Amino acid sequence: METDSGCSSTAELQKQGKKLSHALRISAYVFSTGLLMFTALVNSVSWFMQNVTLGNFWQTAWLEFYDHMEGDEWTIFLIGAALVPALAFWGFNGILLVADITGKPTFITRYRIQLGKNDPVDTKKLWKAIYTVLGNQFLISFPMLVPMFYIMKWWDSTFSKELPTFQWFLLELSIFTVVEEILFYYSHRLVHLPVLYKHIHKKHHEWTAPIGVVSIYAHPIEHIISNTLPVMIGPMIMGSHIVSISAWFSIALVTTSISHCGYHLPLLPSPEFHDFHHLKFNQCYGVLGVLDFLHGTDKMFRQSKAFERHKVLLSLTPLSESIPDPPKKDE
Repeated sequence: METDSGCSSTAELQKQGKKLSHALRISAYVFSTGLLMFTALVNSVSWFMQNVTLGNFWQTAWLEFYDHMEGDEWTIFLIGAALVPALAFWGFNGILLVADITGKPTFITRYRIQLGKNDPVDTKKLWKAIYTVLGNQFLISFPMLVPMFYIMKWWDSTFSKELPTFQWFLLELSIFTVVEEILFYYSHRLVHLPVLYKHIHKKHHEWTAPIGVVSIYAHPIEHIISNTLPVMIGPMIMGSHIVSISAWFSIALVTTSISHCGYHLPLLPSPEFHDFHHLKFNQCYGVLGVLDFLHGTDKMFRQSKAFERHKVLLSLTPLSESIPDPPKKDE
């Protein structure tokens, strides 16, 4: 009996070792390939920005804006870190809300992921979500910008009259993304603990078939630790320029809206990963999926049709048609 138990333990350790080795090899391959592609992209785009576009257009535009605001750093910060990202969020979601409420235009709604859901959306439930989102933005996100403003002033580079180079901006975006992935993944798993889920995260999961605007429909505590801090920490660590902060906040809000939108639209990033999380609850906690792979929290997803559809759609045929879900047993 003891011998069998020892053999079983040894086999289990070997299995875990092989799994870790496999994960490390894949991570090394992804990292090295990504690094090569990133270097090539930076060199190509930087050459294009410097030689094909209007030279110092952005630098000139920034200086004109700075002078127009008379160097008022607080106002510049509010416009860059609050107003511009909010306009990006509501501009993008405004288009999606038309489709959610009216079921039209069909060139959007035909790409619905969970067929038959939110068709059209429950307006009473929608208004509740919108009120919560506005509350999170005005009562939590915007006040959190106050301490961030003073941290950024301490860096003494956020309001520099010289914009960062495009290469540096791309490097910053990479770091911001990694920081967000780490902080969001672990804070997200934290609020899935039963005691926290019941009182905090359950609110967000009222939407098993999400729409774009509910990306920041959450309990105030969750909005702080999972939605806001993972996005803010990167720029605070890097001492980023306000233009970089504004671009990053806008990108983060639009991409999380895409992840929740419920439509797998052509040429946009795939929302299948996070949509599957809302459908199954205990899968796909992260943003990029790297930590989910390493922790094994995407096993069910990888065995699903949703995983086959998890790619950028490059045609006009909805993936729900080209890669349909298998028929249900009772059909």
